[in-house]
Amino acid sequence: MPKALVTGAAGFIGYHLCQRLLADGFDVIGFDAMTDYYDVRLKQRRQANLLQSQRFRAVNDRLENDGVLHDLIAQEKPHIIVHLAAQAGVRYSIDAPRSYVESNLIGTFNLLEAARATPCTHLLMASTSSVYGANTDMPYGETDKADSQMSFYAATKKANEAMGHSYAHLYDIPITMFRFFTVYGPWGRPDMALFKFTRAILNSDPIDVYNHGDMSRDFTYVSDLVEGIRLLIDAAPERPSDTPAKGDSLSPVAPYRMVNIGNDEPTQLIAFIEAIEKSIGKKAIRNMMDMQPGDVPATWANGDLLRDLTGYAPQTSLQDGVDAFVAWYREYYDV
Repeated sequence: MPKALVTGAAGFIGYHLCQRLLADGFDVIGFDAMTDYYDVRLKQRRQANLLQSQRFRAVNDRLENDGVLHDLIAQEKPHIIVHLAAQAGVRYSIDAPRSYVESNLIGTFNLLEAARATPCTHLLMASTSSVYGANTDMPYGETDKADSQMSFYAATKKANEAMGHSYAHLYDIPITMFRFFTVYGPWGRPDMALFKFTRAILNSDPIDVYNHGDMSRDFTYVSDLVEGIRLLIDAAPERPSDTPAKGDSLSPVAPYRMVNIGNDEPTQLIAFIEAIEKSIGKKAIRNMMDMQPGDVPATWANGDLLRDLTGYAPQTSLQDGVDAFVAWYREYYDV
């Protein structure tokens, strides 16, 4: 039976990925710090659902604690590792930057060291579309220059990419980095726009619409994202013997690749709000505001490399995805 270690397993994406891996026959070790960045009860519910499977084991600890990952990976010897755990949030990184150093930098270093000591067949790690920063040429391609991050969160994720590349080169660890684009869906994070907007509209509270609505995002439904991850697990990069093909982010000196996972279809923020209004059957009270520090006005993934590697492209329409989230929210909170 193949074995997977998923960090951030009680998080939004980690929960859905663990469900998929269990359905596919994996034994799964789910590592999570269960931090209070948002309501821990939501994480506890996700973890409780996963623990209904006898092939799921939960380990609650922090990435940055010395020796924890080293000992766990040495003991369990997972075939694959999917590293999703991180301190997330662009805006929170302005208020609490040290937590990003501890989790995203020290924690990822500890994971890389553990994977060096006990090699796996494929290490997959989450990055973010935020690394594209001030880039204005769209859609964003993996081979585009990305050196102008606009938040400390994005800077730590860009550092993770560089750290991963160095370990892939030095120790021949096959590493795939994902650049995720605005993931949404059931069991989502309360600090994300869909969650906040849904709650506010149902409560007849105003919603904050940044940059006066002149923003767009490549909203990616969580099951589409998980499908991309699952297929990429089986597409481990190899150290190339020749120049990588045009558009392929495969490193010329390491078994290392970056892959966008996005919907490849940007949506204006106002259209996103209208989809929520339609699903709920109620208009939002809109509080139009200036752009927040660290935010970018638009994101848009070029999905060609994901399609080339896996044959897959996201399938879920925005309205269907929003409807699924609102239905989950109403059931979960009984509203």
